[in-house]
Amino acid sequence: MSKYFTLEKGVLNFRRGHEIIRIEGWGKDALRVRTTENKKFTEENWALSEEVENNAEAYLTEEGAAIKNGKIRAELTNFGRIRFLNEKDEVLLTEYYRTMNYGADFGKDMDLFINMYQAARTYRPVGGDNFKVTLQFAADDNEKIFGMGQYQQDNLNLKGSVLDLKQLNTQASVPFYVSNKGYGFYMNNPGIGKATFATNHTEWVFESTKQLDYYITAGDSLKEIEKNYTAVTGRAPEMPEYAMGFWQCKLRYQTQEELLNIARGYYERKIPVDIIVVDFFHWTKMGEWKFDPEFWPDPEAMVKELESMGIKLVVSVWPTVDKDSENMPYMRDNDLLIRTKSGLSYQMDCVSPAEFADMTNPETREYVFDIIKNNYLTKGVSQFWLDVAEPEYGAPNHENYRYYKGDGLEVANAFPMEYVKMFYEGMHKVGRSDVISLVRCAWAGSQKYGALAWSGDVRSTFRTFKRQVKAGLNIGLAGIPWWNADIGGFMGGNIETDEFKELLMRWFAFGAFSPVMRLHGDRDPHTKKPLVSSDGKPCAGSGADNEVWSYGENVEKVLRKFIDIRYKLKPYIKEISEEASLNGSPMMRTLFYEFENDKKAWDIEDEYMLGGDLLVAPVFEAGVTERKVYLPAGETWVEIATGIKYEGGAYVKTKADIDVIPVFARENSKVLDLLK
Repeated sequence: MSKYFTLEKGVLNFRRGHEIIRIEGWGKDALRVRTTENKKFTEENWALSEEVENNAEAYLTEEGAAIKNGKIRAELTNFGRIRFLNEKDEVLLTEYYRTMNYGADFGKDMDLFINMYQAARTYRPVGGDNFKVTLQFAADDNEKIFGMGQYQQDNLNLKGSVLDLKQLNTQASVPFYVSNKGYGFYMNNPGIGKATFATNHTEWVFESTKQLDYYITAGDSLKEIEKNYTAVTGRAPEMPEYAMGFWQCKLRYQTQEELLNIARGYYERKIPVDIIVVDFFHWTKMGEWKFDPEFWPDPEAMVKELESMGIKLVVSVWPTVDKDSENMPYMRDNDLLIRTKSGLSYQMDCVSPAEFADMTNPETREYVFDIIKNNYLTKGVSQFWLDVAEPEYGAPNHENYRYYKGDGLEVANAFPMEYVKMFYEGMHKVGRSDVISLVRCAWAGSQKYGALAWSGDVRSTFRTFKRQVKAGLNIGLAGIPWWNADIGGFMGGNIETDEFKELLMRWFAFGAFSPVMRLHGDRDPHTKKPLVSSDGKPCAGSGADNEVWSYGENVEKVLRKFIDIRYKLKPYIKEISEEASLNGSPMMRTLFYEFENDKKAWDIEDEYMLGGDLLVAPVFEAGVTERKVYLPAGETWVEIATGIKYEGGAYVKTKADIDVIPVFARENSKVLDLLK
């Protein structure tokens, strides 16, 4: 036995100087790596929460030691440097060390320069058992990187990007990526930091953490890699069928009667709607989690009327607790709120000052859900919209917040996962298994709790629209298959302008071919006066109308066409939802996910696959009536709008009038019969 290594069944341990390392098999073709300068590792598994087998084999080598688990192998030198290889002995990822001997071999030569190196792993104490930790890997100029959650940027390929590991409105940090080199990498750390995929090296930095903890898996295909990763972090359940159609919402329906009139408008026009949403500030006060009876006098009657029209009700819930909420004294006394270390305790000011319920605390989750159950579920509410799920601090200085699970810098990114977990577990306890929660953020593991992530309060522009497609593709590759964006964008859309009407129609077409089709937005002009409560206080305002008929006859005709298409597609949406639940494949996919051997497919960033059979090419520019579409090689493609067949492996130019989105199906796919 080497003086640096100890071997257990399926585990390789290393100790040298202050540092300890543990590498072990973690499910199929995968390894989990933990390193620290503390005396031991924490017991926290974070998103690596599913039961796994460990069939790895650890053994000593001439240069140190190694551990192999199926298609992946890790090698450690006596110096502690780690690299990962596949079963073909191809290097997937190797730690970056800068030595005086730039040509030093991976193995023995490294020990000769132990005093003259820049280490791949560095630990700088920041107090207690926590460190500011940096991890570096060598870069590969030919590598392409995808995933990491949802970021508002123009590029799909993340190589060359710097990504904040921080939850924000419109940004969801889900630190798993896939590489064209045939591996997937997940950083199992909910701390605040940065990930940099530079050309000189890849770098992970965490401001305060007790250890490094990551998972790496190898596979012969991206589908295999996603299957391995979601097996250890959990897979989405099957989407409830009633969530697969059209969702109607806006900012905001102010009263029960207003919402019912909208629902009646759809019903009378014979426009199908699966879900209608009661948005924010329908409540008495934040943190009371109940309808304001002045404006919502009989929720049970409202739900019954909606269901008679075939419509389910979804209600917006925030994790905020108003300073004057009836629940504030109990929550403060029982330490159920996120703590502010210095200064005023209020963490968000939206209409009134509020604090956040600490969803990392199981006692908080039980207490809050019990209130929600009594005030909403007993009234017939079907599901929930979990807004402000980052949470959205007024001052996002995470070092000033303390959670049940640790300091903000150390644990904050897990909050949205813990938030959606509350609803999933609570609903199951009351016998509801059809859980889907629309949530404005996500972290690794959110998918298994029925999280339907959406891209937040994005602007109503064509450039933003194009970014949403890339955001949806990357969050899908990061393991979150249920995703959507506000159709038309959330901010800046004026219902009276032709410019916005054109954008809305293009976005609506995309929505019909998204995992979930949901119309939402804070529309201009803001001419409606806010309601005033009986005590003389003005209520939260509302934007302009945002229904299918709000934009004139010509627009309504186009929108109705795409709603009809969506309902024809429902059997196919069900099929690809079942696939996501079975093997972790995203519902909305990059072209290369289905066509890995087509090199051109890896460069296409403005098209996508909905499931395995439909290729979708949205129009992202104003005034355009045709667009160029790349059709992957190895298939014959049928254009849905015309029935024309094309051989793959080339670009085609196709018409894209305002009521047409270029969509192509594999020639022999069943979905063609649905879209006739």
